Amino acid sequence: MHLMRFTTGVALSALIATSAAGQTAPQNPPTQERPQTAPAGQAAGRVDPAAATAPRAPRMITQSEFKLADGIIATVNDQIITGFDLRQRMLILILMSNIQPTGENIGAIQQEALNALIDERLQAEELRRYEDLVVSDEEVDAEIANMAEGAGLTGEQYMAVLEQSGIRAAPFREQIRIGIGWRQLVGGRFSARARVGRAQVEQRMRQDAEAAAKPAYQIGEIYIDAARVGGMQQAVNGARQLIQQMIQGAPFQAVASQFSSAPSAIRGGDAGWVVQGTVQPALQQAFDNLDVGELSNPIVVDGGVYIIYMRDKRDGSAATQVSLKQVMVELPENATPEQVSAASSRLTSLQPQLTCDNMLQRATSEQGLLGSDLGESDVRNLAPQFQQVASTGAVGSVSGPVRTPLGLHLVGVCGRRLGGPQAPTYEQVERRMQTEGLSLLGRRYIRDLRADALIEMK
Repeated sequence: MHLMRFTTGVALSALIATSAAGQTAPQNPPTQERPQTAPAGQAAGRVDPAAATAPRAPRMITQSEFKLADGIIATVNDQIITGFDLRQRMLILILMSNIQPTGENIGAIQQEALNALIDERLQAEELRRYEDLVVSDEEVDAEIANMAEGAGLTGEQYMAVLEQSGIRAAPFREQIRIGIGWRQLVGGRFSARARVGRAQVEQRMRQDAEAAAKPAYQIGEIYIDAARVGGMQQAVNGARQLIQQMIQGAPFQAVASQFSSAPSAIRGGDAGWVVQGTVQPALQQAFDNLDVGELSNPIVVDGGVYIIYMRDKRDGSAATQVSLKQVMVELPENATPEQVSAASSRLTSLQPQLTCDNMLQRATSEQGLLGSDLGESDVRNLAPQFQQVASTGAVGSVSGPVRTPLGLHLVGVCGRRLGGPQAPTYEQVERRMQTEGLSLLGRRYIRDLRADALIEMK
């Protein structure tokens, strides 16, 4: 049972003493009505794609930008969270996301930092149950070195910037340590449940290949869970502030990693390719109207708010490789209607008995039939009469009679995959599916720990 007690209506509002813009924005009470937002088809602005890949040193943060009162502000079971802890986590959150703290967004930053600290306390408590799961200093050093490399710094330089920004080494290293331990715990505990079989991977690859024949959108997503931030209005306000920060240069991937509640947050908000017609209408409207490089306004859905970044679009003409086999009756172009009808009747009666495995054998065993393995081809390079079957036929299916200048054909669709240099390999699809599975199981794990915890706000 989840028990959270508050001593004030807005437990943390009194903690903010000053900020770069003075007082924090007033807190809006939760509402059941959907807040007013701009039309989904109207873009909020554009994102600089170079910001995602350019080495980015941590921004220097001065202590005068905001101050928090000290003392205990929350307890999570028997663990405390102090004003110092919250201030440190807010500084880290600002630094990692490159968000500029303002009077308008400091409340959202504070709430996200507090949620992260609550989750971390629960994770640390759970990790203590596994005495053999120990994260070494060397593992922490390696993680920090990777973070520093992405910023174009050495580990020592990175830590020096943190110190100059007011971030103490000890709590930062402890955050890293708990994060590593939690990943190891989730991976060890749920690896068997997240494992995917060959059939599942091949099915995903077939789905991806079939989707390549339809309009699709490569998107980044940030999802603000309304329940996590105190209500729908707070979620919309927070989304608007994040959007403005990203338009002004904060990297989308960094913001998504720190603020998004979607499983894709672990990948910097990368939701991959989404096929037209497979999402909620409000999201589809945004997909259709956003140009590549544009960022949406807040999109309100049940339970929260989305921010969509349109990374790329395709019109359904992506390269698709298909493996075909055929059984045919030869007919000249000037064959009589009677000849065509007789050949069609013969093939139609044979078609239910054929599979990709037996169609060549059947063709060689019956007089008047020809069979051949057409191999793998790009759908766009096939004869026009074969393209529709190759694009829409289910893998393993055999078509009805198809007329070409050479005769009548039964076409077996024996395999389909994405082609081209950007097509994912089997191993890449497998790893992605396992990562998705572990991410989902990890989120359920922490949700269950929250449900059983006693969380008190002072």
